[in-house]
Amino acid sequence: MRIALIQHSNSDDTQANLGKSLRGIREAATQGAELVILQELHTGLYFCQTEDTELFNLAEPIPGPSTQALSEAAAELGVVIVGSLFERRAPGLYHNTAVVLDSDGRLAGVYRKMHIPDDPGYYEKFYFTPGDLGFEPVDTRVGRLGVLVCWDQWFPEAARLMALAGAELLIYPTAIGWDPNDRADEQARQREAWITVQRAHAVANGIPVAACNRVGFEPDPSGVTAGSRFWGSSFVCGPQGEFLAQASETEEQVLVVDVDKARSEAVRRIWPYLRDRRIDAYGDLLKRYRD
Repeated sequence: MRIALIQHSNSDDTQANLGKSLRGIREAATQGAELVILQELHTGLYFCQTEDTELFNLAEPIPGPSTQALSEAAAELGVVIVGSLFERRAPGLYHNTAVVLDSDGRLAGVYRKMHIPDDPGYYEKFYFTPGDLGFEPVDTRVGRLGVLVCWDQWFPEAARLMALAGAELLIYPTAIGWDPNDRADEQARQREAWITVQRAHAVANGIPVAACNRVGFEPDPSGVTAGSRFWGSSFVCGPQGEFLAQASETEEQVLVVDVDKARSEAVRRIWPYLRDRRIDAYGDLLKRYRD
């Protein structure tokens, strides 16, 4: 399966951002991509750097205008598309939602972000209600996709549950970057931790992982922080955590790579983690902490 990750910078012009994503999808299709993955909240700036009720006006219904544009592109180009939108579900009820458009343009499924961060520069709990759809893969023409979103990527439980439900590929639309005031060594540790934990999900579950991050600097509109410099570095790794492709830290890029889905079966035969799980002894995982 040939997949593509569309890594780009964003502005406050929604239509320009969507246009950039659509051009990336078209370029990927010309290179033979069957599955195209977009970054988290790809139609706008990462607005969660500050808390502002006016920013709820950026949200849209699903299906809605952006979903329609992605649907038309999927049908025209015959590709599966994973997008990421600010969903207005009802008055006062909003989600950070991934959408999956099948190659015929059909809305194959949605995933609402389950883990919602609340950190300096990432005030997502102000905007997003935690997802209520669970960890359910989406069936498409190219296979069963385990779609998760950004902060979800730090939680092995989410990856495991997607794998246990039959996901053939873990997908993480992402918006993560550095505080420009952090020292270079701290920035390096953060980026490497982000890469390492996702490669570990591939290894522990014996399936490929694709993480698509944004790139570029976005100022904090409140002026409280130094803004965020998104570190790009979108990548795809195989079921043993091996890098198949990785994008630049600073440049926009359409990253295209072939993924051999059959390798997951071969890897799981020699590393049978699912066979050896002690499900009889994991009850304490349902506790917040063991006091």
